[in-house]
Amino acid sequence: MEGFTIEAIFYFITLCVFLGVEIISNVPSILHTPLMSGANAIHGVILVGAIIVMQRIPSDDYINLSIGFLAVLFGTLNISGGFFVTGRILAMFSKKKKA
Repeated sequence: MEGFTIEAIFYFITLCVFLGVEIISNVPSILHTPLMSGANAIHGVILVGAIIVMQRIPSDDYINLSIGFLAVLFGTLNISGGFFVTGRILAMFSKKKKA
């Protein structure tokens, strides 16, 4: 990572955390769940990228393979959770059938 010092990276990550917390805390609760469900669905692009990167890791590099496996696992959980929440939201707004 030429051109970036550890301090600059630390300040950037800290700024991103504070900015993210500020943005998320100002989203109305009625919009929060649908927005997060959509964001989780978009996470599929990141999952495909993680799989492609894992294919390029040498087979004897166990640490990076383990980290890549965790990234794919958590990405899959994030996507399925996003679709699950979206399904529940849509079920709330559907008309109930009379028995």
